[in-house]
This record gives sequence, structure tokens and C-alpha cells, in this order.
Amino acid sequence: MAKQLELYPQFSVEDQMAAEKQIADLQKVVDYQITEFTIEFLVQKYQQGKKTDTNDIFVPNYQRKFVWDRKKQSLFIESLLLGLPIPYMFSADSPEHEGRVEIVDGSQRLRTLEAFLDNKLVLTGLKKLNLLNEFRFEDLPLSRQRRFKGRSIKIIKLTDKADYEVRKDIFERINITATVLSDMEIRRGAYESDFTKFLEHCANNNKFIQLCPISNKRNDREEAQEMVLRFFAYGENLHNFTQIVKDFNDDYTKEKSKGFDAAVMEEDFENMLDFVDKHFPYGFKKGVNYSSTPRVRFETLSIGVHLALKENPNLMPAQPITNWIDSKEFKEHVTSDAANNRNRVIARINYVKNKLLFNL
Repeated sequence: MAKQLELYPQFSVEDQMAAEKQIADLQKVVDYQITEFTIEFLVQKYQQGKKTDTNDIFVPNYQRKFVWDRKKQSLFIESLLLGLPIPYMFSADSPEHEGRVEIVDGSQRLRTLEAFLDNKLVLTGLKKLNLLNEFRFEDLPLSRQRRFKGRSIKIIKLTDKADYEVRKDIFERINITATVLSDMEIRRGAYESDFTKFLEHCANNNKFIQLCPISNKRNDREEAQEMVLRFFAYGENLHNFTQIVKDFNDDYTKEKSKGFDAAVMEEDFENMLDFVDKHFPYGFKKGVNYSSTPRVRFETLSIGVHLALKENPNLMPAQPITNWIDSKEFKEHVTSDAANNRNRVIARINYVKNKLLFNL
């Protein structure tokens, strides 16, 4: 009788004890405490640390340069002014630098605070506090300046048990795992409603999944919902598209969160899918050997089909789809995204609509 293969490795009690000891030993190395500093104190100590070798705050060499642009810095300052919670900073006592406090993670925030208090940062791109655009710190009322400088920043401080390699490892892990949310993930968090659930419902339509394959990685970031949203937003409001596509979709989602006709919208979506399934040889894909669908291609084809069907519900293509979908002209339309260029977006959608309706 053949020996049955073990599905999982078997570990002895000694193996388990050794693993547990390793966990406990390394936990001791990352021992920490939580402390708070006011913004004013934190910036003062940081500035002193750049000038002297005393027990002040400094940014170690393994940290990246100051890379935040003015808009990102401004949004961070706006969050503080609004009283929103911000992530903890990480610091550590540095035995290699005679007890000075090393910023393990948070240098971009710290340097932004310094730039703002020194009046080197001019706020820009603010939407909530838009009246503060082009303000410096010195332009705020004195009472607001005092409150800002007095706000506390929470810091997780590693003890002196954490050596250089441990601190560097923590910094790398924090920055590797800190994934920026997609526009759709942020949108769902901000406008969670029956409409966002409807978008998810449409994204799970079997025909949509078949015609518009999306890689697992992109799908995990709610790419399917983003595509469906763009279909509805452009299909209904293309003539009003004059802004950044993210803002356009945000506004549309916010409006639909107040109410929408799910039956009518789902019928439009399914009619478009039925037409593509019947007339497009590869669905929304570039060809038979492609396993994922570019967003701009889906957007162009689906909305072009939808607008053509609105003009002629009994539409039959004016010419075989293959006559133009593989053409150089069509490829030029969908090769470059140019998502925020109104003329480009409208031109490529109208190209598909006019080919279907009039062979133009």
C-alpha cells in the first residue's frame, strides 16, 4: 500500500517551543511606548537636531528625501486644521547617536509641519477649506496659529532595545504595506449607499464578467465597480464632463446616493452587454489571447454602444465591427488614456457611436 502523502508538515514540540521563543525574543526587541508632542515642540526639536548633536529629533539616512509635493503637504495641513485623526509617527531612541530621537516613519509629515510653520508652504488644492488656498501659516488668525501649534501629535516610540536593523526593518515594512486606496475604494467609503451596492451588483453580472475580464489584482482594488460607474456616469452625463474624471465620478456617485432608478439603469447596462455579446467578436478585449481589459477600451466601447442604442434601440451595425475595431484610427483613440481630457474622451466615444450608427 502506497504511503499516504502528508498534506502538512508535522512539527515536534521542540520545534514549536523554538518558534515561540523566537517570537518572544523579537517582540522584546520592538518594545515601545506611546507619547505625545505638540506640533510646535516637535518642529523646534527637529530644527535643533539639524543644527546640533544634542538630544533632539533627526531623520536617519535610510529614510527617503522630502518627496511630498505642495498639494499633498497642503492636504495634510488641512486634515490637521479640520481636527481629523492622522496616523501615528514612529520614533526610536538612537544609541548610535548618543540618545537622540530618530524618526523611523513620519518624516514627510514632520518636514511638512516645519515648512508650514516657517511660512515656506503656500496651501493649494484644498477643497474643504478652499478659502485657505494661497494662505501661509502667518496668514492665519493668531488664535488659529496658537491652536495649530498646540495640537498634539501621537508618536510610537521604540525603546533602546530596537537596534538600527530593527528600526530600518520597521520603516520598510510600514512603507511596503501602506497601499494607497483606489479612487473607487475611497468613494465607497465616503458614499456608501444603495447606489454603491448597485454598482457592485452590476459588476457581478455574469455577462459583464465574461465580456470584460479583469485581472485579480485589479479586481481586488474594485476595478470592475470603477468601470461600471464610468459607464453610467458618462452614459448619462457626458455632455457635462468638464473636470477631472475622479471629481466627475465623485459628484455623480454623491448625487446618485440620494436616489436613482435601478431598474432603468440595469436595463441600459444589460442592453449594452447584449449588443456587445452579439456583435463584438472578442467582447471588450483586444483579441482572443488577451486576458484583461484596459479601462479606456471598455469605457470607449460600452458608452459608444449605449449612446448609439439610445438613438436607435433596434440598432444593427452599419458595417462589420472588425472593419474599424482593428483599425489604426481606433487604436489611436484607445492607446492613450487622457482620462481628464474632455475632447479626447468625447471624441473616442463618439467615434464608436458614429461607426455603429452611420459608418462615419
